[in-house]
Amino acid sequence: MYPEDRVLVGVVNSLRDLKFARDDHWYRIPQQQLPNGVYAEYIALFLSGPVFKERSGGVHYFAAKRGVELAYRRDLLPQQPRHRRAHEVYYKVQLDALRDKQPPVLNPTRRRFAFVYTTWDRFVQAQTVADLYSAHDYYVDRLYHALRSRHVALTRTWDAQRRETGSAPQLRILCQNGTVIASVNQHEGQIFLDSGQPDDMILARILAAVTQQGGPALLNIPLEGEP
Repeated sequence: MYPEDRVLVGVVNSLRDLKFARDDHWYRIPQQQLPNGVYAEYIALFLSGPVFKERSGGVHYFAAKRGVELAYRRDLLPQQPRHRRAHEVYYKVQLDALRDKQPPVLNPTRRRFAFVYTTWDRFVQAQTVADLYSAHDYYVDRLYHALRSRHVALTRTWDAQRRETGSAPQLRILCQNGTVIASVNQHEGQIFLDSGQPDDMILARILAAVTQQGGPALLNIPLEGEP
């Protein structure tokens, strides 16, 4: 365990998926939600939903990642052959034995997320979900959700992903005539996410760029937390 090790925090909203992780040692992730791959040394599980009772709303478990393979949802969950995502591709992430996160990472502000990429040093010290975010992550996250609320399909990267992406945290929007990229670092041809400017100004700049590129492409990206 090294401070710079990457931890991917994912949501578990059913007892079935927790059982898969605990007893069968695997966790599933829609490929469309992480198109660049699953680059992390550890997977942590945030429990969400009334089925978890008092444990709902917290990261209670984590495990070392042992491997990743691709599989159709229908093969991972053969009892649901008619699910609307049955023919979509998922990552099947193999896990070591689950370990308790003590103390758990709680979510008192009910921050919305599907996944959080963080580092081991932030993870072990975190008491709330907000503690998992770097300053850049927090800013990008705010803009990400503002765009999602405007029905813009997009992807994002995190500070902890710099090793594999080679870039600072950014937003990417696939459009009809190209891709709009907005980054916390200044690069030619990209929108600079300047935290010193009002969010509305940055959002207007991004939306104008999307319009210039013919509008967003129609993507079927699973919603946050969707099983």
